[in-house]
Order: sequence, then structure tokens, then C-alpha cells
Amino acid sequence: MAGIAVVCLCLWAFLGIAEEAGEAEHRPLEAKILRFMRSADDPGRLAGPAWLGEAARDFSALGGISATGLLTVMVAVYLMASRQRREAVLVIGAVGGGVLLSLVLKGIFQRPRPLVVPYLTEVSDTSFPSGHSLTSAVVYITLGVLLARSSTSWLRRSFFLGTGLLLSGLVGISRVMLGVHYPTDVLAGWTAGLGWALLCWVVAEVFWPVARGSESETETGGPPSVS
Repeated sequence: MAGIAVVCLCLWAFLGIAEEAGEAEHRPLEAKILRFMRSADDPGRLAGPAWLGEAARDFSALGGISATGLLTVMVAVYLMASRQRREAVLVIGAVGGGVLLSLVLKGIFQRPRPLVVPYLTEVSDTSFPSGHSLTSAVVYITLGVLLARSSTSWLRRSFFLGTGLLLSGLVGISRVMLGVHYPTDVLAGWTAGLGWALLCWVVAEVFWPVARGSESETETGGPPSVS
């Protein structure tokens, strides 16, 4: 029930952000945020140390289709080899569905990219919601929950979930720093990604209640789930 409540909260938040993003009166504030991140003397450079731009591109790449796709495949192969087929299907379904969700939402809203500051990376599609933010939230939060379910320690569970949230957060912030998204694009991507990841886990709990990290070796026919 708690998971369903959070999914509903994410849906409510996404719809609210989408409504705000469609109102022109908020554009000046978002444009001000984008300009604030750039050097006053050179808008094509981030404010701060020279390495910050490269760091932003590195963090942004963590949410790209290449990085998240490769990570998903590697995790799925490991889970299949460990005879954790339910978890493997869940990971593939959650990530694949998240990518499809991003494409559908971008096609619906068709929000143009911001033209406030020069882009510091290449982009091609529309802006709302941020695909990098959505996909990274799905991938890293899904993996964080998967690892958290394998542990009985609240400290380790908090670490796994916190790491997933941190990685997704860094990806989203980097997209604004690179000038390719408005802040509301990123907020929408985070809420949609979190909601989708949690929805997948709720469905798994309902239909696959035995897919838990605490299964014994005799129950799974192999080693325990990820530990």
C-alpha cells in the first residue's frame, strides 16, 4: 500500500510539473537558473573551475542509453546466471518500459529545448521530460531496490537506495548544467522515473511474491539473491 501511495504521489507531482512547464510565466525563472550556472564573461562555459564542464558531461553520460543499456544487460545476465530469472525479467521490463515511457511522453508534450545558453553536449529530441533523468531514475532506483531487498540491515538498505537516488540526482542536475534542459524537465523526469520504477516493484510483489533476496539456496536451486 505504501508503494501504491508513492506511485500515486509521483503521478500527481508529474501532472503538476507538466502544468507548470506549459505556462510561459515560469520561463523567465528557469532561464535565470540556466544563466546563473554560466560564466558572466563567457555563457559557453560553466561558472566555476574549468573541470566542472567535463564532470557534468561525465555525470550526464551515466543516464545515456549506452551506459544504462550496457548496465542493464550486464545485471540481467548476472541474474539469469544466478538463476534469479524473476529479478532479471523485472530489471529488463522496468528499464525497457522506462525508455518507452520517455519516448511516449516526449512525443505527447513536444516541448522545445531551451535556447537560453549554448549547449555543452549534443542533443536531438524534445525536452520534456528529461529522458536522461527518467531513465537514470528507473535504472539506478530499480537496482538500488534490488540490492536493498537482498539485505536485512537497514544501514545497507539505506546505502543502496541512497546511492540510486544520488546517481539519478547527479544525472538530472548535469543536464541543466549542460544547458539542454529546463529544471522542470528534470523534475518531471525524476518523478516519472521514480513512479515507474516503484510501479514495477509493486506489480512484482503482487504477481511474484516469492522473488525476494532472502530466498534460500534450496528454494531457488542456486545461490541466494544478490548479497
